[in-house]
Amino acid sequence: MKVSIVTPSYNQGQFIKRTLESVACQRALNCEIEHVVFDGGSTDNTVEILKDFNPAVRWVSKKDNGQTDAINQAILATDGEIIGWLNSDDIYYPNAIARVMEYFREHPEVDMIYGMADHIDLEDVAFEAYPTEPWNIDRLQETCFICQPALFFRRRVVEQHGLLDETLNFCMDYEYWLRLGRAGVHFGYLEEKLAGSRLYADNKTLGARVKVHKEINDMYKKMLGKVPDLWLYNYAHIVIGDRLDAKSPRPKIIKIELRIRSLLAALWWNYSVTPAMKKALLFKK
Repeated sequence: MKVSIVTPSYNQGQFIKRTLESVACQRALNCEIEHVVFDGGSTDNTVEILKDFNPAVRWVSKKDNGQTDAINQAILATDGEIIGWLNSDDIYYPNAIARVMEYFREHPEVDMIYGMADHIDLEDVAFEAYPTEPWNIDRLQETCFICQPALFFRRRVVEQHGLLDETLNFCMDYEYWLRLGRAGVHFGYLEEKLAGSRLYADNKTLGARVKVHKEINDMYKKMLGKVPDLWLYNYAHIVIGDRLDAKSPRPKIIKIELRIRSLLAALWWNYSVTPAMKKALLFKK
């Protein structure tokens, strides 16, 4: 069997060598591992690192249409039966791919495997466990309990269900898991830590939390026709931000604002409103 690891990259020279090393150290019985990096034309030292890295990886550096486009291009440029997607600031833990391949061989009916993971800091130190849970499609609609770098899938998933949605910039992974789960794709849960997902102030998701949650709500509206109440509440919570948790002199007022903003979010996504009403309902931090 062959495993293709795809890595989208853009100006991650600070981390990408550690990402490459975490793949290079992987070994799996009777298994070929290839690593392909699609870089969006980085202007830092990323290309120099890719050129000099040993063992050599296959890479391309050119302008693309964003991370999702880079991932899809990389998947199409590979031919491994198993695909893993590892961002250029995340890492695999030792023996991760070997354990995944064992699981795939033991469970031929399973198309998607995800494991446990950690949030890691700038120095690769784990500071909290990612909140992973056993597979349940209903629960997945309430919270994303799958850590993206700890998930692997068979190529037949792409052949049967297509690639990531390139209209999405933040929740393309979450949308993909939901889309596949709702289509009946079989997910397996490996209760072992496979990866470290880097969490720091400057990374894309953490640095744009309101935009992330808005995109998730838009995605749910398109997929389900409505946004679950929990995600409406989450959005209102993010919009209010730190004021909700701070020692506010008016905590009751803040809680009332949370309820109002949740209601406004429900009106925005789950009820038919005119463009004029939508303009009136626009709210930001």
